[in-house]
Amino acid sequence: MTTLTHAMVLAAGLGLRMRPLTLERPKPLIPVAGKPLLDHALDRIAAAGIGTAVVNTHYKGEMIADHLAGRTSPRIVLSPEADLLETGGGIRQALPLLGTDPFLSVNSDILWLDGPTPAIDRLTRAWNPETMDALLLLHPAVAAFGYDGKGDFHMDPLGRLTRRRSGEIAPFVFAGVQILKPELFADVPSGAFSTNLIWDRLLESERLYGMRHDGLWFHVGTPASIAKVDEHLEVRPHHSES
Repeated sequence: MTTLTHAMVLAAGLGLRMRPLTLERPKPLIPVAGKPLLDHALDRIAAAGIGTAVVNTHYKGEMIADHLAGRTSPRIVLSPEADLLETGGGIRQALPLLGTDPFLSVNSDILWLDGPTPAIDRLTRAWNPETMDALLLLHPAVAAFGYDGKGDFHMDPLGRLTRRRSGEIAPFVFAGVQILKPELFADVPSGAFSTNLIWDRLLESERLYGMRHDGLWFHVGTPASIAKVDEHLEVRPHHSES
């Protein structure tokens, strides 16, 4: 099994859809299911034995810095962004902090419950650098709590991904967790860009892979979704940890 030493937590978004809650605090610090969204992600990273988490910040970044000041597991390294760089640009800026080996990337606006084996462990066991340059955690779109889109990807029996075409419905949505090789970002332009740019390149070379999540998954996008997530988890006391 691959051993990951670094993770990137994407926490620099403006959280516009989460207003008015984000007028006073950044979205990653909004409590859901008993603790801030950011802590859900970091707790999962720590449980997976990943020693260092790089957290990018932009909107109300000083509040995130203060919140994380006393955290020791994982070790926190901040990557402040003067200008919002989006998902891909944020990772590119943080590359010097992420080391030279494949790393985990986690969005801070999602929350998941593990199945029998923790999702991060399953990803690291499935990771094969000989055949893949990125491995995405996917969730069935029809069972994705808080998601009402048309899906992102189709996946073949080997895990290779293809995108949903215009007018189609795809069975899987990206679950916000992935393993990436740092060299993917070596020749991309500076400034803001989405990781979709990276994925599109890998789709052409058939080196973008996916793995189906076997637990529950929640997209926390609006204030109304928070109460629904809390209510949903309260009726599952044996899944009290998220």
